[in-house]
Amino acid sequence: MTLHHSGRGRLGLALGAFGASALVLAGCSAGGGDTGSDSGSTEPLVVGTTDKISSIDPAGSYDNGSFAVMNQVYPFLLNSQYGTSDVTPDIAESGEFTSPTEYTVKLKSGLKFANGHDLTSSDVKFSFDRQVTIADPNGPSSLLGNLDSIATPDDTTVVFTLKNGNDQVWPQILSSPAAPIVDEEVFSADSVTPDDTIVEGKAFAGQYTIDSYKQNELISYVPYADYQGSLPKPENGGISAKYYADASNLKLDVQSGAIDVAFRSLSATDIADLSSNDAVKVVDGPGGEIRYIVFNFDTMPFGATTPEADAAKSLAVRQAAADLIDRQAIATDVYKDTYSPLYSYVPQGLAGANEALKGLYGDGSGMPDAAKAKATLEAAGVPTPVTLNLQYNGDHYGPSSGDEYAAIKAQLEKDGLFTVNLAQTEWVQYSKDRTADVYPAYQLGWFPDYSDADNYLTPFFSLDNFLGNHYDNADVQKMLIDQATQTDKATREQEIGEIQDAVAADLSTLPLLQGKQVAIVGSSVEGAVLDGSFKFRYAPLHK
Repeated sequence: MTLHHSGRGRLGLALGAFGASALVLAGCSAGGGDTGSDSGSTEPLVVGTTDKISSIDPAGSYDNGSFAVMNQVYPFLLNSQYGTSDVTPDIAESGEFTSPTEYTVKLKSGLKFANGHDLTSSDVKFSFDRQVTIADPNGPSSLLGNLDSIATPDDTTVVFTLKNGNDQVWPQILSSPAAPIVDEEVFSADSVTPDDTIVEGKAFAGQYTIDSYKQNELISYVPYADYQGSLPKPENGGISAKYYADASNLKLDVQSGAIDVAFRSLSATDIADLSSNDAVKVVDGPGGEIRYIVFNFDTMPFGATTPEADAAKSLAVRQAAADLIDRQAIATDVYKDTYSPLYSYVPQGLAGANEALKGLYGDGSGMPDAAKAKATLEAAGVPTPVTLNLQYNGDHYGPSSGDEYAAIKAQLEKDGLFTVNLAQTEWVQYSKDRTADVYPAYQLGWFPDYSDADNYLTPFFSLDNFLGNHYDNADVQKMLIDQATQTDKATREQEIGEIQDAVAADLSTLPLLQGKQVAIVGSSVEGAVLDGSFKFRYAPLHK
């Protein structure tokens, strides 16, 4: 969805323990009035992005653009400190396993939302219960699959009872998109709450509150003076976040100095152009984005609900597609090597990652093999060319998506084995259509919620996964539980590899690329550009 997923002086950019780049723009100056902040500069920072917000209700979205807003305004029980992906108590005083299946959190006393409402254990229970109840197809409730029940013995104590004990990722889940704490006096218990209702209700208790809001146009943030979490308070007078429909306009404002910070997304060509500018410096840093194709097991060719339903033929279609993809060509020709080929489901750099698809498909070394694809289709009795309706999005995943999917179409059609009908949809509609079985095959990217291999596995391949693509493998589901509750590190890494092998054989999704995050930051802005966590936050950047 998920940074998924998602991302965690600090400007975190949904980044993990991988290679990445950032652009630092010299001489940039923007911003204006005095907000009266006592910390850092009183000038608000001006931030530009092409990302899109689906919903600022944590139960209603699971995308990087929405989570970037949530990270500024909602508190979390646990959070990652600047420079690390490890999680520690945030608005909690402590969090620990008090039995194999019980995780107990003690809240700080005197917590309040910006509207004056008390923030207690009741709000915490409400926040998680509504995620499970609403279970929005585009929400992050799949992350809470191991949650059994929640008890609140008193106003500052929360006891999470888990279905499976010794959950190695549960502390990370408490810092994820499923875990922002919301105000039960403002939010609905059983439906997604409109953005305007949230803003009007001032239901915030993070580092910032929202002063004014126009979805996907402009957001004005001001520091929340009563923030009691463990993260540093803002060292700026506020943030003005500007949303761009066209990356070319974002680039122009970068060049003119109209913005202080730009993130997500400029085209690879624009980044290369800016990199050659003497005013721009390229800085290496971490990143963990992946890009992939999702197959809908019901509606793809020979899918379960099609007139010609045939599981063996459907698998052969997926396998043939995997045989024909040339990842290196896409990475180099489209993305100028700001992405690298991805041959499995867990990116390189995380414990347990392998390259399960490399040996199974194509020529066995990562390159395409048309003869192998043809033989696979013939053996399954699949007539060619196979008609594949393939959907992509041109705004959420950056302006190069069109070139990426034109290249994929060309690769699949080159030897006459596929006819690809390529189409695109604007993101807000796209995010709804994909879970309504509208697209037989479609593009997604993932920005991780936390730096553990599980975040690239459980959300995708559990029974009630966020993809909603009707993939159901009971053996894989058991393996997911086993690895998440495995306390021996070496054994767990082996199990993570076995899961990748199993899913590579099924091809629920087709991984394509492992990416790098890019930000452009004005020289007048102080603070870390990249850190080791998976969250995007404006504090404590200042001028």
